[in-house]
Amino acid sequence: MLAEITHKGEIFTVNLGEPIDISMPLKASKDAASAWYVDPLIIEPVQTDQFTGSVALGGSVNFNNIFFNPHGHGTHTECVGHISKEFYSVNDALKTFFFTAELISVTPEKWPNGDEVITLAIIENAIKEKSAEAIIIRTLPNTLEKQKKNYSATNPPYLAADAMEYIVNKGFDHLLIDLPSVDREMDEGVLASHRLFWNYPAAPNTQKTITEFIYVAEEVADGRYLLNLQIAPFENDASPSKPILYKLK
Repeated sequence: MLAEITHKGEIFTVNLGEPIDISMPLKASKDAASAWYVDPLIIEPVQTDQFTGSVALGGSVNFNNIFFNPHGHGTHTECVGHISKEFYSVNDALKTFFFTAELISVTPEKWPNGDEVITLAIIENAIKEKSAEAIIIRTLPNTLEKQKKNYSATNPPYLAADAMEYIVNKGFDHLLIDLPSVDREMDEGVLASHRLFWNYPAAPNTQKTITEFIYVAEEVADGRYLLNLQIAPFENDASPSKPILYKLK
């Protein structure tokens, strides 16, 4: 279904029947992507002496409890509340849900200490003159293993602080990446890239978001898209999310 969308003075034609889902599902499996030393997500029926929340077990409806951590299980979107002493909710950070977005693919650089880092030079070369409200970073190699890997204690690739500063200066308000974090797994709490992105604590930007643990399939080409970024309405620093891309006609 073709639709004409006017967004901040620009007119786009998109096919709403051709969504490109770049989220990873939340599922109760050891084969689901995870990080930060969390146990596998749990989905289990409520069971009491008077009620069974499973049709398969004789109940009238399925009625499950779900135990998960938004940062450690699947695709999630976070706000400055992730690193602040003050409480900020991602449900307040996102008030509109459609954004222009640039998808770029980058190969992290191997440093002498063994770290794989997305450097300033890599980001500059990939972004060049591109501009949009959101930047989507796909790391290479882009294997299917990303969808089931446990990243805990693996020191995944991350953004160098000056690379994040460049992204901020380019005016991107929403950053999406296929890694557990924009910062090093163990950095003694410095969180340089998070702090730069939200300008915390100097003057926190409460409307910007970071979405981590996405997965962009190989067949999705780099370029400009319309992004629909949807979250569950948790009053929390982060929420599971489902970013969807649409090709611009």
